[in-house]
Amino acid sequence: MENMIDIICFFEDLFLEYGMNAVLAQYLNLLINIVALTFIVFAINYVVKHFVIEAISAFTNRTKTTIDDFLIKSNFPRYIGRFVPIYIVYELFPLIFIDFPKILEFFFYTMKIYIIILVVWICRSVLRSTRNYLKTRSEFNDKPLESFSQIIMIFLWIIGLMFMFSVITGKSVIGFAISLGAASAVILLIFKDTILGLVASIQVSVNDIVRIGDWITFQKFGADGTVTEINLATVRVQNWDNTYTTIPTYSLISDSFQNWRGMQESPGRRIKRSVFIKQNSVKFLGPEDIAKLKKIQLIAPYLENRQSEIDKYNETNNIDKSVLINGRNQTNLGIFRKYADSYLQDHSAIHKEMYLIVRHLAPTPNGIPLEILCFSRDKRWENFEYISADIFDHLIAAIPYFDLQLFEAPSGDDIRNFLSERSNLLINQK
Repeated sequence: MENMIDIICFFEDLFLEYGMNAVLAQYLNLLINIVALTFIVFAINYVVKHFVIEAISAFTNRTKTTIDDFLIKSNFPRYIGRFVPIYIVYELFPLIFIDFPKILEFFFYTMKIYIIILVVWICRSVLRSTRNYLKTRSEFNDKPLESFSQIIMIFLWIIGLMFMFSVITGKSVIGFAISLGAASAVILLIFKDTILGLVASIQVSVNDIVRIGDWITFQKFGADGTVTEINLATVRVQNWDNTYTTIPTYSLISDSFQNWRGMQESPGRRIKRSVFIKQNSVKFLGPEDIAKLKKIQLIAPYLENRQSEIDKYNETNNIDKSVLINGRNQTNLGIFRKYADSYLQDHSAIHKEMYLIVRHLAPTPNGIPLEILCFSRDKRWENFEYISADIFDHLIAAIPYFDLQLFEAPSGDDIRNFLSERSNLLINQK
């Protein structure tokens, strides 16, 4: 230590020997030492940055693991390397400014605060590297790693601020916590959105409300697509038209939205659509009609057995079949409903172990809704739409074979043709 002080005071002693004023000699010596210290710090920093860190980077490029590559990208070695010049400054600066206690006091405060910030930066670097590494693992693809890392960083900065407060004021960390509690109302007001986002992120993660990759529909924000990012304040959704919608994280627990994950994880995707049948096209079927429909292979066995039961019942109960309404009868709508059910049972793309229902709902002004409810095996959107279209193409084309009619609201051409026919009819009558 004495040798180091002698080196630092070398120029001051030299100037004094040549008869220079003591104060001037002291300040010139101080200036020379500051320049020398600055040069030493920059030289060491240059060596660490361009040789040591580059060597570490070259070494990590040859390793099989990827975590070290992410550490390099997040400047972890560079932050660690800063401790070398910090140590040099921390040791030499007090010797240079030994006669300036006020400057030394400010220096120690500044160095302690910088070291705290540097430690937080190192923790942030490790956290980012860990997050980016986990993103490469398939088991973490659907986890909100961005949100987790932001929550941890908030706590790290709070701890760092507590220690900085302790350094500046000389009070303990507990004293800072007490001061923080007293100012909690103001803090809650200023950081309201951040606190709400923090609470929401924790609830979303713990309750598994949304994962990255989930398809969600959030009508309030116009979102309909895949979740690509979950962070502390927002959830980013890529819509099906490739636009992006940003949703406040807190809205996921305060508002209602639709998550399609259950459908994606289930064995099939639901098809639920209706065709509307004109009510006046529904009728009882006579023997000729039944014979005609028996040519349809899918329902021929059903018609044979069903008609045999009906005939037996009518004969047993001496039903007068000269009037078709008497006794038991089959209707064209009932047989078409059975045909639709048989068609779906025979369709290779329909999941037979899930619900499969063909039913008609309460009549409406647009006719009788005949609803198809089943599940396709293929859940991919484009294939699902192809399967649905294929089913309804067939059923709509099959309806006329059962003497049924689809309801369709009259168009302008229909009205125009009706008026034209009515006009021609009146002319012919005259």
